[in-house]
Amino acid sequence: MAKKNKKIDVAGTEISIIQTNQEEYVSITDIAKYKNPEAPADIVKNWLRNKNTIELLGLWEKLNNPGFKLVEFDQFKNEAGFNHFVLSPKKWIETTRAIGLQSKAGRYGGTYAHVDIAMEFASWVSVEFKFYLIKEFQRLKTEEHKGLEWDIKRHLAKINYRIHTDAIKDNLIPETLNKLQISHIYASEADILNMALFGMTAKQWRDKNPDKTGNIRDYANVSQLVCLANLENLNAVFISDDLKQPERLTRLNQIAISQMKILIGDNVAGRIWG
Repeated sequence: MAKKNKKIDVAGTEISIIQTNQEEYVSITDIAKYKNPEAPADIVKNWLRNKNTIELLGLWEKLNNPGFKLVEFDQFKNEAGFNHFVLSPKKWIETTRAIGLQSKAGRYGGTYAHVDIAMEFASWVSVEFKFYLIKEFQRLKTEEHKGLEWDIKRHLAKINYRIHTDAIKDNLIPETLNKLQISHIYASEADILNMALFGMTAKQWRDKNPDKTGNIRDYANVSQLVCLANLENLNAVFISDDLKQPERLTRLNQIAISQMKILIGDNVAGRIWG
């Protein structure tokens, strides 16, 4: 199922990108507008008339599409390059069952190509434009990665917070404590995890970073947050087992070191805790 369109601006030309079955397809109709804004479909058809283009598309399909119809492809390849040869994206897709190109109707209509193919088309249109396209596409991927990392952080925190706080409430908070005392216990247990993973309490981090907003966990990377999620679950178990805070801290620190070595490698982990 296709997801919502994304758009990037490449040298003043708006390029649409869609995602289908985890693969990204770029509008080569939009790319063609860089060459001919009035008749981009003609640019795409001219590209498809080339023998080199047909061979490129066929090779991509052979590598990625087990349903590709080789006999029909050979017929196109044999005719490509002759003056009488004309091929539309729709005819290519329907005849060969190709998946590297997609023909769309409606608001976001036009011809879309898998990003591998789209980059080759962009090079055919303009080598300079291809470099701009690569740069903007990489920028989009970087932004999406940051968004994914934030989403992972948010979900990890949400999943494990309740487990940890319930264990504290059920085992460490007497009924006679007031709200301030209860808050202190929660903060103390949070700092057990901070000490085990980061080597400092929340206050110590704030004192060392007066120019930063938020807290120590806001600046953790995904590997640290994966480890932190595991430590929250383990601390909940240790609390239920009635282990005292010093012993829990020692165990959690040992586990944190072991897990971070797995997640980011021995050398990096050694620099963190060495």
